[in-house]
Amino acid sequence: MVVRRKTIQVPVGKLMIGSDYPVRVQSMTTTDSQDVEATVAQILRMQEVGAELVRVTIPDQISADNIPAFMRAMDVPFIADIHFNHKMALAAIAHGADKVRINPGNIGSEKKVREVLAAARDKGTAIRIGVNSGSLEKDLLEKHGWPSPEALAESALRHVAFARESGVEKIIVSIKSTDVESALTANQAFAVQSDVPLHIGITEAGDPPYGVIKSSAGIGAMLLAGLGDTIRVSLTAEPEVEMPVAYDLLKATGVRVTSPEIIACPTCGRIDIDLEKIVGEVREALGKCTLPVKISVLGCAVNGPGEAREADIGIAGGAGEGLLFRNGKTVRKVKESEIVSALLEEIAEIEKERAAERDAAEALTDAAPVGER
Repeated sequence: MVVRRKTIQVPVGKLMIGSDYPVRVQSMTTTDSQDVEATVAQILRMQEVGAELVRVTIPDQISADNIPAFMRAMDVPFIADIHFNHKMALAAIAHGADKVRINPGNIGSEKKVREVLAAARDKGTAIRIGVNSGSLEKDLLEKHGWPSPEALAESALRHVAFARESGVEKIIVSIKSTDVESALTANQAFAVQSDVPLHIGITEAGDPPYGVIKSSAGIGAMLLAGLGDTIRVSLTAEPEVEMPVAYDLLKATGVRVTSPEIIACPTCGRIDIDLEKIVGEVREALGKCTLPVKISVLGCAVNGPGEAREADIGIAGGAGEGLLFRNGKTVRKVKESEIVSALLEEIAEIEKERAAERDAAEALTDAAPVGER
């Protein structure tokens, strides 16, 4: 089981970000943020596929003035993305953005950064400090010789210290690189010296499918190391493509499971059932099921029975039939044509049992005296 690094907890709109809460999934719009209709439409599509925070670039005053319209239309926290122009950060804070993302390295001066921090402190706005190799401070470049992971971590620590000196505690940090190893090392170096939540990702990962693989290597390594309180899978694609990949990454690492995991063996000469067809039918039938359950669909009698026992529900197929397992115990033998329906029946039963457990727990909470809740 992955043990997450302990952090402070930062409120961002109606969400809390930090180690006491689930790792949140976010992405960024690609529309012209002067266009309210197009931007809102994309935000709603992103929400539909699971975006829990949405970031929108705010490069000009018209875009800043649109922030209230964006926020009225959306159900998730709004993040204003600011580069170069600190006045846009001030405008975003004034318009009520839930969080403002700044890169202190390209804001222009310490005075301007201090203005933004003071406004965020007074308004209670969360700040995400972004650090990358392209805008690293000159003294750190001279000290380290290049934008090394150590230099990136030192830059982030410096900016956090400055923010706290300015009275800002609602801080999240992102240290991103297009190089997987650099991103991992920089985030690890920062994490051992700070309690600030981390937003993680591999920047400019590229288009699918390679961008998915590269992101999985980097983000997966960080998640398994206990790092990350929010994530973004940065792909050269519509943002709606990113959320399913992010949730699958969280599921594969066991950090956050919000849907069934189907475990299926690779195709080989020992398979005696139409495994690919069965897996496809199970996946389609599950649709948008949010039950965190492991389902093994295995196609032969060599490893199948042992591995199927390790899942919540498992099928070990062979010679046109299969053994159905639940929590390690044999339930019954079913024909190949009945495998999908048998699995779905067991999943439905688990859903009922877990719903009953939740209802019982809620009833106990409601019945407890106020001081004991």
